[in-house]
Amino acid sequence: MATYEICLLPGDGIGPEIIAEGVKVLNAVGAKHGLSFQYTEGPIGGCAIDQCGCALPEETLEVAKAADAVLLAAVGGPKWDTTDPTKPRPEQGLLGIRKGLGLYTNLRPVQIFSALAGASTLKPDVIAGVDLMMVRELTGGVYFGKRERFYDEAGAGVNGALGQRAYDTMEYREYEIDRIARQAFEAARKRRGKVTSVDKANVLESSRLWREVVHGIHEADYPDVELEDLLVDNCAMQLITRPADFDVLVTENMFGDILSDEAAQITGSLGMLASASLGDSTALYEPSHGSAPDIAGKGIANPLAQILSVEMMLRYSFNAQEAADDVRRAVTAVLDAGWRTGDIADAATPEEKIVGTVPMGDLVVEHL
Repeated sequence: MATYEICLLPGDGIGPEIIAEGVKVLNAVGAKHGLSFQYTEGPIGGCAIDQCGCALPEETLEVAKAADAVLLAAVGGPKWDTTDPTKPRPEQGLLGIRKGLGLYTNLRPVQIFSALAGASTLKPDVIAGVDLMMVRELTGGVYFGKRERFYDEAGAGVNGALGQRAYDTMEYREYEIDRIARQAFEAARKRRGKVTSVDKANVLESSRLWREVVHGIHEADYPDVELEDLLVDNCAMQLITRPADFDVLVTENMFGDILSDEAAQITGSLGMLASASLGDSTALYEPSHGSAPDIAGKGIANPLAQILSVEMMLRYSFNAQEAADDVRRAVTAVLDAGWRTGDIADAATPEEKIVGTVPMGDLVVEHL
């Protein structure tokens, strides 16, 4: 029996509730397919700030580095919201662990579960056949560039904050663009053979470099893959008007952050979408949604995105394709049977078919 070490990062809000369901499903599918898992837990985000004064304690990072894969739930909440640049924020834990583990590729699949097609705000004929992969560069760009806030000499002392200035630097190196572009082209070869590269080359110098590097790699090594360029603002519009036309979208960090959430909403609920953050030696898996502090502790959070993150872990870290397919089939069967958490229920859902976090996890295990 193969045994894998998993680092669990429950985080904040609904995080501990949904990660428990992910572990439940992972153990069940592991028992079925001859896989064993050992778990080590660490704090990250707001709970880490409360415990240690920082969003990513060194001990958590070391546990993550030693693991075969990392399963994260969610971080953040209004308790830790601040605009004070000297105070820690939960999101620094996410950025820190991505950088610390060298997780430069984020994969976010966007697929339509037929049972939930009515949950989308788009017309059924628009979302029919949607099956796309967002490939986001994760450790470069404006989120990791030099930043500063300061007072202009001329403005200092004039009504306090009126004299302040701030800047954030968007910077990319050629090798950072090269490696994420190759990930996108390789993914397209396994899918439908089309890459859409998203940039802002009409304005930004970093985007002009991005486009040059992507085209150079395409011409040299991937001429069999179709390549198109879209400016980010146009892409945001096209994702709404023709989402089924996209196969693989690749873009830099901030654009990818925004567009992937937009693409996720095509499905009708962020509560259904998982993501994988990959590096050369390890990977981290997490839901696409946030910590939902308003429903934390109520037992009503949707655990399916966390469970589908387990599916991606099985697929990408452990090469356990049959086990991953089993998880996907189980989730699909539960939805086809009419079971819903509150966030994906509609007016036609019978009250007895609306279940909470733990019962939804139990249903997936039953269908395994």
